[in-house]
Amino acid sequence: MTTETPADQNPAAETPEAGLPAGRRLPVTDVSLVVLIGSTGSGKSSFARKHFLPTQVVSSDFCRGLVSDDENDQSASADAFDVLHYVVGKRLAAGRLTVVDATNVQQHARRDLIALAREHNVLPIAIVLDVPAEVCAERNRARPDRQLPAHVIPRHQRDLRRSLRGLEREGFRKVHVLRGVEEIEHAEIVPEKRYNDLRHLTGPFDIVGDIHGCRSELETLLGRLGYAITRDDQGRPVDAAHPEGRTAVFVGDLVDRGPDSPGVLRLVMGMVAAGHALCVPGNHENKLGRWMDGRKVTVSHGLQETIDQLAGESEEFRAQVREFMRGLVSHYLLDGGALVVCHAGLPEKFHGRASGRVRSHALYGDTTGETDEYGLPVRYPWAEEYRGRALVVYGHTPVPVASFLNNTICLDTGCVFGGSLTALRYPEREIVGVPAEQEWYEPVRPLHQDAPGGREGRPLDLADVAGRRVVETGTLGNVAVREENAAAALEVMSRFALDPRLLAYLPPTMAPSPTSRREGLLEHPEEAFLAYRHDGVRQVICEEKHMGSRAVVLVARDDAALDKRFGLPGPGAIWTRTGRAFLSDEQLTGAILDRLRAAAEQSGLFDELDTGWLLVDAELMPWSLKAVDLLRRQYAAVGAAAGAALPAALDALAKAAARGLDVAELTGRQQERTADALAFTEAYRRYCWPTEGLDGIRLAPFQLLAAEGANLALRPHTEHLDLIDRLVVADHRLAEESGGGTPVLHRTGRMLVDTEDEASTAAAVAWWEELTGAGGEGMVVKPVEALQRDGSGRPVQPGLKVRGREYLRIIYGPDYIRRLDRLRQRSLAHKRSLAQREYALGLEALDRLAAGEPLWRVHEAVFAVLALESEPVDPRL
Repeated sequence: MTTETPADQNPAAETPEAGLPAGRRLPVTDVSLVVLIGSTGSGKSSFARKHFLPTQVVSSDFCRGLVSDDENDQSASADAFDVLHYVVGKRLAAGRLTVVDATNVQQHARRDLIALAREHNVLPIAIVLDVPAEVCAERNRARPDRQLPAHVIPRHQRDLRRSLRGLEREGFRKVHVLRGVEEIEHAEIVPEKRYNDLRHLTGPFDIVGDIHGCRSELETLLGRLGYAITRDDQGRPVDAAHPEGRTAVFVGDLVDRGPDSPGVLRLVMGMVAAGHALCVPGNHENKLGRWMDGRKVTVSHGLQETIDQLAGESEEFRAQVREFMRGLVSHYLLDGGALVVCHAGLPEKFHGRASGRVRSHALYGDTTGETDEYGLPVRYPWAEEYRGRALVVYGHTPVPVASFLNNTICLDTGCVFGGSLTALRYPEREIVGVPAEQEWYEPVRPLHQDAPGGREGRPLDLADVAGRRVVETGTLGNVAVREENAAAALEVMSRFALDPRLLAYLPPTMAPSPTSRREGLLEHPEEAFLAYRHDGVRQVICEEKHMGSRAVVLVARDDAALDKRFGLPGPGAIWTRTGRAFLSDEQLTGAILDRLRAAAEQSGLFDELDTGWLLVDAELMPWSLKAVDLLRRQYAAVGAAAGAALPAALDALAKAAARGLDVAELTGRQQERTADALAFTEAYRRYCWPTEGLDGIRLAPFQLLAAEGANLALRPHTEHLDLIDRLVVADHRLAEESGGGTPVLHRTGRMLVDTEDEASTAAAVAWWEELTGAGGEGMVVKPVEALQRDGSGRPVQPGLKVRGREYLRIIYGPDYIRRLDRLRQRSLAHKRSLAQREYALGLEALDRLAAGEPLWRVHEAVFAVLALESEPVDPRL
């Protein structure tokens, strides 16, 4: 006997082949709980080994051995089944096919397993091995390790006989009964997919929101989407196909309230039958289907209009409608699991699962148990807390405008209530809509709803960042964040950082070039060129390193552009590597942003990149603009102390020498220290100059990071600098036109280098020596292409900084040149690893921003960069 109750699994179960023993082919859903039922000696373990992977089978005997070292120790059964249920629960939670190998002949044993299946929303399937008692007894006698009392097998057989009558009533959705040794021997497990598993369909799709009988608007929308409509001999639409092979997907609520529910059904059913569309049920189809099946329902919310309209249709058409609605599946997984379509929304834990609870949520959503002022249930805002990877597209609750919320989107824009009919083009994420021709049905509740917490609902949550985390990146795979580092980042982010809606990117740290052995130098460009040549990188670009501080600039074309993308109107923001506002003076920040905005407008970059905002990586000068406290407390204090102490020491030594004491060696050392202190003071002062308003401030952009819908960071560095040169030229032109004002934007010097060409590298070394000889900081060497990999496929360093001798004096101390032998022992491995991980996280944040992913997804990668910054590494590197 084989009985089945379909519930969101593939209907195309294969039928037995001609001539094969009955009952041989046993359909088993790919994600389900299979419960083997049979008395001891019936061959359950052998059956499990033959048909399932060892990892899929959880055996009560094995669990008994785990807890007692004896698989036959019946006194350990209670603990053994605790272990069994725990392991089964973990596998089902992970969506794994799981087989329970135990006798399971008693109802109470099966009850716990069915409860587990329901808890994890998978199908429970029973496979019964009904073997004669004498065969079971003979098999047990042949096992020297298992000598059971005589009454055990007859008792199991009685329990099995009683069980066979009610397995379906207990909750098993499929029951396969194999009678006798031969039927068991010839049985074949046939894996089958769930009804809702259409991951092999990758689209492209056009997902249509709630229609509610608005056939004319549906035709208009399909036409706008590019579908060609086919009509029958009465002129009624019966199919629609897209010339490029796109597939329409309907989110349900095809019927009720509107003027032509039969017309909508005829068109959608025709498209589904022709393979041009998919459809999931809405709560209105569910209710209509129950009414058509003769079940008692309350005729309300527009159902009477549909009943009256169907009364004018043929019995054949009504029968087709009845069968169509019976075959609708609660939700679909599409595009490899990246897309979920359902009617009322679905949390991630329900994706691809099959149970009454999943179907109920997909049809009706969840409520808080309250009612609003209109007497309607208050929907639980599941989308505000959604953190799933799949895009969930749904309808059910009318909203005035379709918009993305935490990687979900509601397409019910109230067409029947006089709103519009909306579709989402996927994967383009383009929203297409047509207005309603009129208000067909007066809404009980007005079409105005705002998610609590604003545009993103509850966009961020402590659980998004707390504890140890692993962030997936497309560049470097998984990047781990330690719990203690996350705690340090949370302190910075919660107390000091800008509004996280704006923090789409934090720049990575940068590794220095390999340590140089040249006389008097710790870093030199040749080591950087050799490193990249070793990694197979031939073309690099050397960029001038400015005497300033790293700054990320988000500049908006206007307030509305920033509000549209980031949910926060304004001119933009400037922040540091730790996400803090670069300047405390908001007026000065606004003035810098105004100059950059004007330059972007003048140079045509906003139009060329088709964006209302730009994210820019830059250096802001002078250094003293941000680090004035550091200069006062650390660098100036060192210089002042040396200036006070060393002259006095030299004066005392001079007096001692005049008295005939031999202090020449000591005097020489003190003179060297004095020269070092003077050089130190001179070095840091080069990076400081007074400013007044914009006068004296220089912003040196060196990379365009992102624009609307685009991760620009992956473009070649030469292209970035060319675009930025246009900004600089535009700013200088605007400064001249304004009557001789001082330009703010500053050009970044650069030189292209062939690492395999001696003359090319020599020219770059000479340029570096010129820059550093004039007091400059040095340069950064980068592969021309933004993301390159070495021979093993691992990304190479995104950039190597080569700092000059005098700048390193600031970093390592006035007398560092006299300690070079010790400093050359510095370890760079951790710094290099940190630079690559932070770079990968930065690119991931920009990828997610460009893809329009929700704030929490972008913030996850940005926060991870900040967390890695608290890893213990020498800050001087």
